[in-house]
Amino acid sequence: MERFALHSPMLGTVATVSVAPGDVVSAGDEILVIESMKMEHPVRVHVSGVVGTVSVVVGQTVNEGDELVSITAVDFEEAELVERVGRVDSAEREDLARYRERRRLVGDEARPEAVDKRHAMGRRTARENIAALVDDGSFVEYGAFAVAAQRSRREEADLIANTPADGLVCGLATVNGMEIAVLAYDYTVLAGTQGFVNHRKTDRLLEVVRRNRLPVVLFAEGGGGRPGDVDAPGVAGLDVMSFASFAALSGVAPLVGIASGYCFAGNAALLGCCDVIIATEDANIGMAGPAMIEGGGLGVVSPREIGPIDDQERNGVVDIRVADEFAAVDVARRYLSFFANAEVASQRGDDERLRTLVPESRTRVYEVRAVIEALADVDSVLELRRGFGAGVVTALARIHGRSVGIIANNPGHLGGAIDRDGADKMARFIQLCDAHGLPIVSLCDTPGFMVGVEAERNAQVRHFARIFVTAASAAVPWVTVVLRKGYGLGAQAMAGGSFHAKDLVVSWPTGEFGGMGLEGAVRLGFRIELAAASSDEERQALEDRLIRAAYERGGALSMASHVEIDDVIDPADTAAVIDRVLRAAAGRARSRRTMIDTW
Repeated sequence: MERFALHSPMLGTVATVSVAPGDVVSAGDEILVIESMKMEHPVRVHVSGVVGTVSVVVGQTVNEGDELVSITAVDFEEAELVERVGRVDSAEREDLARYRERRRLVGDEARPEAVDKRHAMGRRTARENIAALVDDGSFVEYGAFAVAAQRSRREEADLIANTPADGLVCGLATVNGMEIAVLAYDYTVLAGTQGFVNHRKTDRLLEVVRRNRLPVVLFAEGGGGRPGDVDAPGVAGLDVMSFASFAALSGVAPLVGIASGYCFAGNAALLGCCDVIIATEDANIGMAGPAMIEGGGLGVVSPREIGPIDDQERNGVVDIRVADEFAAVDVARRYLSFFANAEVASQRGDDERLRTLVPESRTRVYEVRAVIEALADVDSVLELRRGFGAGVVTALARIHGRSVGIIANNPGHLGGAIDRDGADKMARFIQLCDAHGLPIVSLCDTPGFMVGVEAERNAQVRHFARIFVTAASAAVPWVTVVLRKGYGLGAQAMAGGSFHAKDLVVSWPTGEFGGMGLEGAVRLGFRIELAAASSDEERQALEDRLIRAAYERGGALSMASHVEIDDVIDPADTAAVIDRVLRAAAGRARSRRTMIDTW
């Protein structure tokens, strides 16, 4: 058996001695403590064995290298060692046990009644929504141990039990490997109101988000400020930075808002700053809840009367309408996937089908969404704002695995004419794509901007100009494909301001072009000749002949021969042509856009 001596690692005073000659020790056991410069330094044995001599006593000053204890090494079996020592060190240390209990009280398992109530309503808790959204094990929470700022009116145990995380669960995570931040208001805690402490948490996390340009997913359910936070300093709390900080992220990284249930006041203000709003069938969204409406002397209303989903989808507040929170989380993950990777593996459908989707009859309507689905990779299309601005379709999709934004005229609404709502919808979508680096694919089939006395009462001059100024500032690649009609200023807007303003303008063989509708152009341009006709029959024959000539001159091949468009292509080649041009532009510098218009 070999004898080992343990020596002092430093100059100091022996504070405790835990062994005596004959004691059995195992490797790693603490046998004494040396105090030096008011810090305690434990000395542990590095072998198992029996204590021989103890050369020091408590209070003795030792120098570095002085012998402390001698050990005779013995190769004990673990069971024998436990029996000889007579103890098993299995008790959890007190500080860790206290931490585990406090951590338990933060989680859903500590509040079964609140969880059961959510489940009975067909909804998930804030923590369950986050768990469903993010990759397993990736969530790092910020401010989990926060409680409401109400210590002067409630016991701390009450606050810990009933205001966990101060009603806001937030932190960093990944979604499909993409780094994001997530904030989820917890409606089971003080009705999802925004307290003093959860504003501090929000501000803290948003600073990390800004620094790292992280996408954000916001679960907005609840109200606004919380008057019950009596510990909060100040008077009105109007100096809180959460709203300014969140708004400043617009254009920096994707902002995704999810609304379920009641979303009023402060929650709605944050939601409205998001790039995209996903809302459930039972969502009610408004800048003021019932209490504020009644307080303003505007009557007593039910929360269900304020901003129901039908209204908010039709007026353009909601981008994507879904059945419930389960579907909302799935759509959020899908939305983020367009920004996670510029290019992914994809599956193409039958490109030859594109040849048949626009009818040969130039006056026969068709479904432009069928064209979008056929042009995009299989199951890759996610339409935004479907219930608003029906004349323009906006969607995210992939073409040959590349994320793109698609804009398309809808010939089923006003013949494809762009009206005020369509213009607003299109302009904002251009900003969204430009801010986050998504190339734009424009599918043009429009007779132009909407006209008429009534239409001009809707401030169209300003709304239509929004497309031009937005497109002019867009830096992302832009490819325009004319499916059929390409007339006037509306067609120029679909091409980013001009047929030569962006990267490529091509037409299918069905394309037809003009500065305005060709029939109207003939009647205006040849008014003198038509008026000089000797009979109605002669006038009609002349008009028909002039219109046929105008269509021949305004056809796709004629336009290409004058290089007013770049090419006429086989519809089946559309995806390949787009892919080739976007690859050529892949190295282009990103936009400097500083925000995305909320409207």
